[in-house]
Amino acid sequence: MSKVFTALAVSVDGYITGRDPRAGYGLGDGSTLFDWYFDGDTPSQVFDGFTLAGASAPIFDALAGRVGAIVAGRNTYEDSDHFGGGSPHPAAHLVVLSHRPAPEISERQTLVTTGIEDAVAAARKAGAGKDVGLMGGGVVTSALRAGLVDELVLHQVPVLLGGGRPFFQSLPEHIRLRLIDVVPAPGVTHLHYAVQH
Repeated sequence: MSKVFTALAVSVDGYITGRDPRAGYGLGDGSTLFDWYFDGDTPSQVFDGFTLAGASAPIFDALAGRVGAIVAGRNTYEDSDHFGGGSPHPAAHLVVLSHRPAPEISERQTLVTTGIEDAVAAARKAGAGKDVGLMGGGVVTSALRAGLVDELVLHQVPVLLGGGRPFFQSLPEHIRLRLIDVVPAPGVTHLHYAVQH
C-alpha cells in the first residue's frame, strides 16, 4: 500500500510560512525558507523550472519521485493561486481538502469536503499506487490525528521567523517518531522520520 508523508520546509521555530501569507504570496514574508533550493556547493539540478542545490537535489528528487497525488488544505490552495489549475508537483494529482466548495477546480484537481480520511483515500486512488504527499499544517495535523501519516520530512532551515503558519497544530496526544535519516546541506538540514503507530 502507498505511504502518506509530508516534506515541508520549516523554520527552527516551527513555521512553514512567514507572516501574512495570502494569495500570490503563499509564504508571506518567509521566502527564506526556500533559499536552499537555489544555493548550494555542488552542481544543481532543475525540477519544474526550479534550480535545486546539488547537495539537496538527490533528497528532493527521491521524495518527488514517490508522489502520485498531493492533499493540500484550502488555505494552501488559495494562497498558491490554485496551483495554476494543476498541482505543485508537475505529474501528481491534487486533492483539495476544504469544508466549503472551492470556486475553481480543474480536471487535475479533486475537491473533498468530507474529511481527511476521504481526502487521503481519493489521493491514493488518483495516485495509482504511488505515495500521497501532504501540504499545509492543518492537513498534516488532521492526518496525524487520524493515524494516517507514515513519514515526516522536515527541511529545517536555520532561521527564526517569529510568526506565520505553524507546521503542526495542537495534537490530542504525543506522537512518537523514529529518526530514519539526517542530511546536512547548505542552508538546510533534512530530517526524515517514521511515525510510530
